[in-house]
Amino acid sequence: MMSRLRFAFPLVFCVASVWAQGPVLPKANKGPKGPQRPNIILIVADDLGYGDLGSYGQQYIKTPFLDQMAGEGLRFTQAYAGAPIGSASRASLMTGLHTGHSYIRGNKNIPLRAKDITIAEVLRQARYKTLAFGKWGLGLENTTGEPFRKGFEHWAGFTTQEHADNYYPSFLWRFEPGIKGVNAFHGMLPIHRNREGRRVEYAQDLITKAALNAIRIYRPAFDNKFQPFFLYIGYTTPHANNSLFRKTGNGMEVPHNRPYDKYRWPMAERNKAAMISRLDLDIGKILARLKEYKMDKDTVVIFTSDNGPHAEGGVNPAYLRSAGPLRGIKRNLHEGGIRVPLIIRWTGKTKANTTSDLPVAAWDFLPTLAQAARTRAPRDIDGISFLPTLQGLPQNQKHPFLYWEFHQGGSQQAARMGNWKAVRPSLGKGLELYDLKTDIGETKNVAAQNPDVIIKIENFLRTARTRSTHWPLTKPAGR
Repeated sequence: MMSRLRFAFPLVFCVASVWAQGPVLPKANKGPKGPQRPNIILIVADDLGYGDLGSYGQQYIKTPFLDQMAGEGLRFTQAYAGAPIGSASRASLMTGLHTGHSYIRGNKNIPLRAKDITIAEVLRQARYKTLAFGKWGLGLENTTGEPFRKGFEHWAGFTTQEHADNYYPSFLWRFEPGIKGVNAFHGMLPIHRNREGRRVEYAQDLITKAALNAIRIYRPAFDNKFQPFFLYIGYTTPHANNSLFRKTGNGMEVPHNRPYDKYRWPMAERNKAAMISRLDLDIGKILARLKEYKMDKDTVVIFTSDNGPHAEGGVNPAYLRSAGPLRGIKRNLHEGGIRVPLIIRWTGKTKANTTSDLPVAAWDFLPTLAQAARTRAPRDIDGISFLPTLQGLPQNQKHPFLYWEFHQGGSQQAARMGNWKAVRPSLGKGLELYDLKTDIGETKNVAAQNPDVIIKIENFLRTARTRSTHWPLTKPAGR
């Protein structure tokens, strides 16, 4: 029995049901067990642009498995990240709050608080097993934001942005409660083959191995047949290793650049393409594992990115049109910085090979997954469930406004109202206004021609955020 409950990452993880006490959640509706409560796999890429996948118009980078997933499911054309930068975006995704209300609104090492309720905590209330591998960024070890304090029973990966930049880490942080304390572990898990600067175990390969083993353990053949799981995979691909870039001029760290090794592209661009294709291949392995264990119909698979493409590590996002037709990149609130791919496959529930132009945002994931799991989302969040859209039903509840803010070198704000998109590039400046229906690339500022729209959005912005001591609205230095 014990041998069935072990999987390597690269050492032994033991499956148990012990967890630290978290905040009080609304009482879950018990509901029926089994397929009515689907397994949920949420995969988040790091700095993958709207135009980096074939199904979103990419012509050079090969992504056959994600393109196939889009053909088997639902592809959103107007999906948004929570922020144009990692930690803030992930906080929004996990807590259902946009950056005007979330506690984490940037990349400082500030942890989620005990009272910040995450997707994992909500799903544990619905008796889900919860696992997370990869990039976290919402709390260092021994803080209130540790993954295991935020609902995850099993965790291994990177707690900080800096640690996640290294694709050949010498250790990962791991939490494993063990079975009644046996084989429990909490701390640094050495990756011995990467010690002393060796480059053997690639981080993405380790994360994928853990995910595949988790699916194997929770397949219906075992005694936990009717207990669903929530698996969060925070890949670091195709984020740049900027420390490596400063040393070598190429921060796109990957074991090889096949199948682009003979392309006449700059080396960093070939490496970036290879990273994305490797990510695609690993997602193909996850989809194949679900099919192998006949779990397709019982599992919702979600793929998205934390923000738009970067201009780091020696790459130029325009070279392979990573933002597609959009203006802006990471750290920018124009569409290219926040509009991201979103593909959802739920066999038997989502209609195959369909698209949706419903504007959805990362903070909508929590209420959507809670509804899919037949439990309640916390009150006072910004998200709206788009489960009706997944099931091909009318989406009666929609956002009147979407809101973002970003803090680096001063503050930026953005809002969307219908097809109108407003951007304040820095505090004290007037709003830029774009009609996304006719100008997806935000090339023509029509603020002067639409004063009534500007007034409505300005009125909204006055109430869109709560004050934050960590993230005040500021002007750029020197102004």
